[in-house]
Amino acid sequence: MTSAISGGTGDSYEVLASHRAHLGRAGLSSQVADIVRDRILDGHFRPGTRLSEPDICAALKVSRNTVREAFRTLMQERLVAHELNRGVFVRIPLPEDVAEVYKCRRVVECTALREHPRTGLSLKPLLSLLERADEFAAQGDWTGVGTVDVEFHRAITALNDSRLLDAMMAGVWNELRLIFHVVARPDVFHSPYLRRNHEVFEALERGEATAAADMLADYLRDAQAQILAAYAEIDTDF
Repeated sequence: MTSAISGGTGDSYEVLASHRAHLGRAGLSSQVADIVRDRILDGHFRPGTRLSEPDICAALKVSRNTVREAFRTLMQERLVAHELNRGVFVRIPLPEDVAEVYKCRRVVECTALREHPRTGLSLKPLLSLLERADEFAAQGDWTGVGTVDVEFHRAITALNDSRLLDAMMAGVWNELRLIFHVVARPDVFHSPYLRRNHEVFEALERGEATAAADMLADYLRDAQAQILAAYAEIDTDF
């Protein structure tokens, strides 16, 4: 059986060699996707913005095929959408997307808090992120506060001590960043939730895991309602 399995290996490697030309192109398109993704998530390309293929080609000195491959990656990640005869745009999450994101967050994050006495993972990463958020708030950088807020809640998810849950939630965090960019006044939105992040952390630090989970569940319901109310006031093409 061993000889049968190993037979034909040389031919197999020759087939692999025929794909060599794709390696550089695939790697380059991935790098372009990384750059554009970062600019979307940090708010430079806001939801609804048309992404100019020629301008990206010129800025990064890459081919149209490379940019199109990068766009396909970002479409799979639900960060951009292609509109026939119009081009590629940064996605505007729909109200039902907001509901789905917050449903996932309630299930995963609240479970992490309730289970913390069992996992017993360190709370230092959460404290460090709260301190960073406080620094951004003191500087009046509320977009920065929003970015750290996502990292804080990612750290809460990590308390589940589950590699699969962390990977599953990666797309949720990206979509949440898009949703935050739809909110017109990040200072008005993030200010009360920074305080509530502290309250959730303090309850967890005191060993009141169930209370912390209940507080977070209420917090997430309030945030969802506030975001949907903001959506109702925005002129978007839903």
